[in-house]
Amino acid sequence: MDFTSEQEAVRSVVREFAVEELRPVAAECDAEQAFPEDVWDALADMDLTGLTVPEEYGGYDADPVTYAIVNEELAYGMLSVATALSVHGLATSCIAEFGSEAVREEWLPEMATGRPVGAFALSEPQAGSNPAEMSTVARRDGDEFVIDGTKQWITNGRRSEVVILFAKTDRDDPGSVTQFLVPKDTDGVSVGKKEDKLGLRASDTTSLEFDGARIPAEYQLTEEGRGLSAAFSILTGGRIAIAAQAVGLAQSALDAALEYSQEREQFDGLISEIQSIRHKLADMQTSVQAGRLLTYDAARQKASGSPKETAMAASQAKYFASEHAVDVANEAVQIHGGYGYTTDFPVERLYRDAKILTIYEGTSEIQKKIIARHLLEN
Repeated sequence: MDFTSEQEAVRSVVREFAVEELRPVAAECDAEQAFPEDVWDALADMDLTGLTVPEEYGGYDADPVTYAIVNEELAYGMLSVATALSVHGLATSCIAEFGSEAVREEWLPEMATGRPVGAFALSEPQAGSNPAEMSTVARRDGDEFVIDGTKQWITNGRRSEVVILFAKTDRDDPGSVTQFLVPKDTDGVSVGKKEDKLGLRASDTTSLEFDGARIPAEYQLTEEGRGLSAAFSILTGGRIAIAAQAVGLAQSALDAALEYSQEREQFDGLISEIQSIRHKLADMQTSVQAGRLLTYDAARQKASGSPKETAMAASQAKYFASEHAVDVANEAVQIHGGYGYTTDFPVERLYRDAKILTIYEGTSEIQKKIIARHLLEN
């Protein structure tokens, strides 16, 4: 694949950061379910917390390919950090694209520096894959909106200070979903329990409760009823980021398996000399590279193609790369044998982390639904 010299430089810098700063703390953060805030501050120092913030507000304003590169390389080091950053990027993208000039000036410069951290609140306990069924309501009251409801599966749920929220303005109208900005310190906003998850354990995932939370009317980001279309347009870029993360995690698992296979001896030789192991490695490499090609094809389409083509490409990349990340991580554990089932080796964590890639920002089933719809509409 052809990358510009600047993109190659970004890849080199972020890979070095992933290896030297993320990998050494990944196991401890996973075990303690603690997010490495010093790492976040280091990302801010590298301008990476402003990836989706326009330059006029102090951001990096990365092109889609560069954005994918950063997500791939961070996930190579620790998926929890890559996920937290990509969700922060969703929040800043929403403000940049849909906020008024006053709102952009108020929030984006500081968010570009990493604080406040952003969150994205679309899913609900009874409305995950079908957000039109959400029950959260934002009722207009003079110069304010009053928000009531519960959001679920919120990445950066505790550590965030600003939330991009989706709510109906008419409880009985699925077509009334609208996008809002809600400061986390608003009266009536509270954080629910932190989820105890299979993987991605260093990333805090919580519910958010809204009980009569009042926000200024100027924090309405979209016209009434335009919230879901806005969410889906932003999530197209988010799905490319998740595909890139899947590639990065899979590459990390492959590299670990390669290294182990050339050190571990069985049957009077290295296991890398055993044909079944060599075939596993060949399949893993092919899966990683195929996912990478789909991901960067989608990123390039986002940079230059039509929204319709980009949406299909993003779903293809997210579906393929995430499912194969699970497969590659599984094979990495198998190559390690019993040791792969212990926390002594990173493939155990990579295997647990990989599964979420097939679920968040649209399950694999949703991605197949999108792909099929685009095929049948042509």
